[in-house]
Amino acid sequence: MTDGDEPTETGSTLPRRQLGRFLREAREGAGLTVEQAATVMEWNKSTLSRLERGLTEKVRVRDVLSLCDAYGLDDKKTAAAKSLAEQTPAKSWWHAYADLIPAHSNLFVGLEAGAKVLTIFQPLIVPGLLQTADYARALDRTYFPADTESELDRRIELRTQRQHVILRQRRPAEALIVLHEAVLHTVVGSRRAMAAQLRHIADLSTRENIEIRLMPFRAGFPLGMPLPPFIIFQFGKDPRGKLTEPTVVFAESFAGAMYFERPTEVGMYREAFNKVQHATLDARPSRDLIREIAREHDSER
Repeated sequence: MTDGDEPTETGSTLPRRQLGRFLREAREGAGLTVEQAATVMEWNKSTLSRLERGLTEKVRVRDVLSLCDAYGLDDKKTAAAKSLAEQTPAKSWWHAYADLIPAHSNLFVGLEAGAKVLTIFQPLIVPGLLQTADYARALDRTYFPADTESELDRRIELRTQRQHVILRQRRPAEALIVLHEAVLHTVVGSRRAMAAQLRHIADLSTRENIEIRLMPFRAGFPLGMPLPPFIIFQFGKDPRGKLTEPTVVFAESFAGAMYFERPTEVGMYREAFNKVQHATLDARPSRDLIREIAREHDSER
């Protein structure tokens, strides 16, 4: 792989990403380029670049300590880097589904699994974290027409595993979700499947950690233009109250997806979500409307 190539495996874990960012900032603070720092370590440029991007499969503590020494970090910062390097995670649960997850999607699944707060805007489709098995199967059967029933079953298992982040009993992630009313009327699978899907959404919205609001058709376009689906991932805080990882925005489209973590970009999406949220129904009226539309699907079967 050349320095400019994209890696075929992008499943960096949160500790590795944080360590990589820490070391990159330390190098830049020392006034060294990647080439200069790699020369000091007698490494290839690509080796250091992968470490700074959180893509190194095995992080060696002694290498991290050597970098800290080269960058002139004090004992406190060196200890922080060592602590991050020692967080060598075992293979995450989704590695069992590696054949179903494209390499470029590994980062998304890792972010989702590690998030403490998920802020979701979805104008088109039920988000994966809320999908029932029948709804998900109807989508996947169309999107992956060559899949066998066994492969479709494993895709459903993968979604179920992903949903654990908001459904687990101990410290589930918080989810604040805005759905456009169109999501509820667009039939995926069958009327029966849609009725069950909407009742499932309504039931989930009664959980303390999940708030689901509807943006009705009458709300128009709160920003004066259509918004793409997006998710804001927010992570935990350290003992000093600082985020352990910067907030990341995932915005998707048919042609691909983008990740944003610059404060200005994240701020734009937060502002957009706030404007959309102001145009929604409150949580209780949203739940009532969801159940009403579920009954409509039942009556029109």
